[in-house]
Amino acid sequence: MAKKSLLLPLDRVSIALIVIISVLIGILISQGDVVKASVRNFSWENQQIGVDDTSFSMIFSRPMDNKSVESNLKIEPPLAGKYSWAGRRMVYTLLTPAPYGTNYKIQLQGAMDKFAKKEGKNRTLQAFSGSFSTRDRAVLYIGASGEEQGRLVLYNFTRTQKTVLTPQDLVVMDFKPYPEGDKVLFSARAKTNQDLLSGKLYTVTTGIPGPSGETQPASRVDLVLDNNGFQNLKFDLSPDGKTIVIQRGKKDSPGDFGLWFMPARKSSSEEAPLTRLESQPSGDFLITPDSKGVAVAQGQGAAILPIQKDGSKPLDFLPQFGLVQAFSKDGTKAAMVKFNSDFNNPTRSLFLVTNQGVNKELIKTPGSILSCQFDTASPNLYCLITQLLPGEQFLEQPYLIAINLKTWQQKPLLVLPAGQRNIQISLAPDGLGLLFDQVVNPDPGAPTTGSTLKTLSGEPISSSSLWLMPLLPVADSTTVEIKPEQLPISGFYPRWLP
Repeated sequence: MAKKSLLLPLDRVSIALIVIISVLIGILISQGDVVKASVRNFSWENQQIGVDDTSFSMIFSRPMDNKSVESNLKIEPPLAGKYSWAGRRMVYTLLTPAPYGTNYKIQLQGAMDKFAKKEGKNRTLQAFSGSFSTRDRAVLYIGASGEEQGRLVLYNFTRTQKTVLTPQDLVVMDFKPYPEGDKVLFSARAKTNQDLLSGKLYTVTTGIPGPSGETQPASRVDLVLDNNGFQNLKFDLSPDGKTIVIQRGKKDSPGDFGLWFMPARKSSSEEAPLTRLESQPSGDFLITPDSKGVAVAQGQGAAILPIQKDGSKPLDFLPQFGLVQAFSKDGTKAAMVKFNSDFNNPTRSLFLVTNQGVNKELIKTPGSILSCQFDTASPNLYCLITQLLPGEQFLEQPYLIAINLKTWQQKPLLVLPAGQRNIQISLAPDGLGLLFDQVVNPDPGAPTTGSTLKTLSGEPISSSSLWLMPLLPVADSTTVEIKPEQLPISGFYPRWLP
């Protein structure tokens, strides 16, 4: 009598599977590691980046042959950069900011992992494709005609879209965009009030996503600071968007004015305490790039005060300079103005001052140094300067100049009409364009048109046009003539969104 098998059907299936798996494992071992390396993380995948985003990273599933990755990585349109490695992590740092309003595609195929190359095996990375984009190219300005007159307007060049942000009953006088471009801090007076010292501080949303990724509808206005008992003279917003500094004067005590600071509110329901900066009387001021101090014209020099209640002890004092025109974005350089004390021939000098001890005179002029801006995309410093025209009448002619801070070469870019001092310039965050306005003042004998517009210095405005000057990379800027073009926009005081 034959013995009955002790194996159940489930046991037979299990044994068969074990045998099959063992055979497959044996085949894999005999062939070596055949699993392809892959990109596990790309830090800019589907992200919208700005000028502060200077590098992206890729993390691979295994150590890679660095040279094969670098020779096979493609970015369209191209973005120049340099590589650095830390194990399986590669970082690509841009040499200049990525141009705004552009969609990018990144591809990597054909790269080899480190061990496969050492073993002489032709095993390449699993093909990777990703994408990212830059922020839209957009500008803010104060409208000068029609329904836009006196109102803050956002014009998006990338989408060819215009949005009026502020209501008709307010006349905007000054504004500063927040670093993410989601809000704008602005001062405005009532349309029925011609007093330039009656301004209040507000914020308005732009409809652009904020730091948290949330998008608020455009044109939502919130009051930040009233003018009860005070006149709000000037203000500045810190580069990190967290602090507001305001120059205020008491209405019932004309000589009592000074600097106050307050945290920028995250919502209109938040309480924002206002604190006076206890220091000597000061003139023009500018918050430092680290957002922790404020540079002020004080006495016979320029002082850097800490943004805290007790500002009586400056962090630094530069007695030879009277004004800070601009800081570089990283805070290592400053453009400063010196008022030369020659009574018979008064002049002003523009100096470059660095944290490495450089103190170099760039320009000396009998005219004025109106404004300067450092370029993040090149070693250029752009300045708006005036020269005195010959003759008995005191008449200044403004011109725009680029100064290369490596070669010290100076290149005049544009000569503007004589007599205009209210020109405002704004350099694009990617360094590829410069905006400026040309304000037209009404003739002294001309009848009033009902316009309520005025410059920051109080001069009436009858009309104004905006102009865009394309800026080429620094390598080409000395060989190609650049001509500005007038934009189909009626406005003044243009500012690029960050």
